[in-house]
Amino acid sequence: MRTMEYETPGISTLAGGPEEVREKLGAVHAEQVVAVTLEHATPREAAAIADTFAGIAGLVKTIVGKQHRESLDAIVEALVPRTPPTPNELKKATMLVRARTAVIGSGDWMTAAEIASVAGFSASNPSAQPNKWKREGAIFAIRHNGIDYFPSYGLDPGAGYRPRKALAQVLQTFGDSKDAWGLSYWFMSANSFLGGKAPRDLLASAPERVIAAAADECEGVAHA
Repeated sequence: MRTMEYETPGISTLAGGPEEVREKLGAVHAEQVVAVTLEHATPREAAAIADTFAGIAGLVKTIVGKQHRESLDAIVEALVPRTPPTPNELKKATMLVRARTAVIGSGDWMTAAEIASVAGFSASNPSAQPNKWKREGAIFAIRHNGIDYFPSYGLDPGAGYRPRKALAQVLQTFGDSKDAWGLSYWFMSANSFLGGKAPRDLLASAPERVIAAAADECEGVAHA
């Protein structure tokens, strides 16, 4: 039986007996080979099937390649914003980055493990007590790179590094109006109600004034 070849650019098919095809494959340098065996087929039928495969193989290759590109395009579109940020949004983002950088770089923050160390808590589960305080509203924590950071100014060294009672009152006053980052900005910012001083600097020495400043801000927001 004569081995027959059918070719399209980059694709070729062979039809013939097993030995004939095997011998012909020795000269093939393709990266991939697909073999189809026919138990009951005439040479003419085998040739027709090979011819059909040659015609559709290129189409299948094109479709698969297109689907792959479409999948990549879908991933890229999902990651890229649908519309470019406005100048105002870029300005806000820049301000937010600066504010968070200032907070993180202030040196006012302690991890749960650091609190456990100075407070003498169990080292086996150092986050247990600080997290309990946070759930109870006795203290707050900002989250940065997957780690909770607690404000050192909210802890009283004289009381075994427990949360200052005034802090809980401030948090209760603000309620849900400020998230953890918002609280961190407020505590470290100069406050006109406090004569230009930051609330964090007066929380230990004049806690009642800080509580009053929080109430004053909430009243101002309510009237605005």
